[in-house]
Amino acid sequence: MSLPILNERSQHLLKALVERYIDEGVPIGSRTLAESLAHSSALSLSAASVRNVMADLEDLGLIHAPHTSAGRVPTIQGYRLFINQLLTMRPIEATELQRLHNELHQSQGSRQNLVATASQMLSQLTGFTGLVTLPKREQARLLQIEFIPLSAQQVLAILVMSDGEVQNRILPVTRQYSAQELHQLAAQLTERLVGHDPGRIREHLLCEMDSLRSDLNSLMHDAIRLTEQTLSNTPPAPDLVISGQSNLIALDEISNRSRMKSLFAAFESKRELLHFFEHSQRADGVQIFIGSESGYAPLQECSLITTPYREGGQEEGRIIGYLGIIGPTRMPYDQIIPRVDITARLLGMALNPSNPPAV
Repeated sequence: MSLPILNERSQHLLKALVERYIDEGVPIGSRTLAESLAHSSALSLSAASVRNVMADLEDLGLIHAPHTSAGRVPTIQGYRLFINQLLTMRPIEATELQRLHNELHQSQGSRQNLVATASQMLSQLTGFTGLVTLPKREQARLLQIEFIPLSAQQVLAILVMSDGEVQNRILPVTRQYSAQELHQLAAQLTERLVGHDPGRIREHLLCEMDSLRSDLNSLMHDAIRLTEQTLSNTPPAPDLVISGQSNLIALDEISNRSRMKSLFAAFESKRELLHFFEHSQRADGVQIFIGSESGYAPLQECSLITTPYREGGQEEGRIIGYLGIIGPTRMPYDQIIPRVDITARLLGMALNPSNPPAV
């Protein structure tokens, strides 16, 4: 989007109008804006002068009058110029930062639980909807396989991954196995499969069966069958964890019921929302889609703020996922953007592969 160049007076006035509108949620008139500028000591203009500047801003497409109101509100282009050029961020206070750090790092469980906690944190911090993708697992490898007898008809299969993730499945069996037999099965498979990408273990199992078909003993055949069954019974983890969807229902800014219905359908399918995180891979840092900038109808009255999170929370770390929030276009960007950014850093620290969470 090509943004117009404003003189200092127009910048002050647009900044004041957007900030006042974000705070109050009603169209801002020239007299109100003149009083606001006078109180802030940033600029002293008469109501008539303010009207003239507002008319110029309206001609530039930065503000507009909703319906027949005498006041003005920012357009999508006005928000964009405000965010790109005029926004002053509010840093997070040390006490709040420590609280967030403690809340995330004290979260017990798997990587999925940490992601769910981060999504809930984003929702609570902003009052809007938090979204977090699961961390990429290209570097996770199989560390260990265990089979434990439960009964004559059931075996507990345990797969331990290098990132600390543990998958447990109860499998039906056609005959009773002793603990010693299952231990032998697990040892044989661990030796053959350790270090493999979990996404390619099935492919490797097929290669093992083809190469050993002539002398494949019954125990190894059963071991391969059990491992294949474990992987087949593992449901795919959700790619995107969403929290606080109901926060959007009470927002006056999102008034179109049909669009709200479409937005909740997007929450349900997640496919279109994941598209925006994929789009974020083309640029680093915080990305902001305001209203129609997203090109996606359900978000016409919303803003989507996203950012990557990295291994160890370090700037030089590998990007392992994305997070963000969905809220109205009228939101306190100076507070929301730093909170999205710090949540990404804290989540990256909590997911540090050198210090994986408890499982």
